[in-house]
Amino acid sequence: MSEVTSFTQRAKASLREELLVATTTLLVEKGYAALRMVDVATRVGVSRQTVYNEFGTKAALVEAVALRTTAELLDGIHQRFDAEPDLLGGVRAATVFTIEHARENPLVAAALGAGPAEDLLPLLTTRAEPVLRAAADAAAEHYRSRAPWLDDEQVDLLAETVVRLNLSHLVLPTHSPAEAADQVCAVIAPAIEKYSSSTALTPE
Repeated sequence: MSEVTSFTQRAKASLREELLVATTTLLVEKGYAALRMVDVATRVGVSRQTVYNEFGTKAALVEAVALRTTAELLDGIHQRFDAEPDLLGGVRAATVFTIEHARENPLVAAALGAGPAEDLLPLLTTRAEPVLRAAADAAAEHYRSRAPWLDDEQVDLLAETVVRLNLSHLVLPTHSPAEAADQVCAVIAPAIEKYSSSTALTPE
């Protein structure tokens, strides 16, 4: 790879990040319906066509923001899992972090609130497939490393169950993060035990 190509790629990545940061701020301020590509372009100091060239559509731009926010969350989840000695402990620590971090995140908090950004709520509910998939895939990776005796179907089911339970506690926050984590663990602990006892393999 030439130095020119490398520089161009870095510049493109930097521009994309600037556009995502600007969009995040505007979404918190205005919500989805009032977001305009020209406003994003103005914040960054580029043409509107540049934003369209990078993302194609407003919907694709907002989805990219949602996935960027999810990636930041997943970094923290990885750290919590790595600090725990067993699968259930990792699930509990990750759940507490997920709920605390999401409630403190300006974009998520705005989507869950009653301001202009409440029209972003479908990104966590009816149009949450990209976010769900990214979070479930990351969870499954940890479950496989901590419980290698589980098969792929069991891991995928556990991961999706935990992610959906986490989302439900975010959308309807009736418990503290610690209480929510206890509930999540109470749901999946019997499944982990059942799966473990139904296989001839045992954890190392």
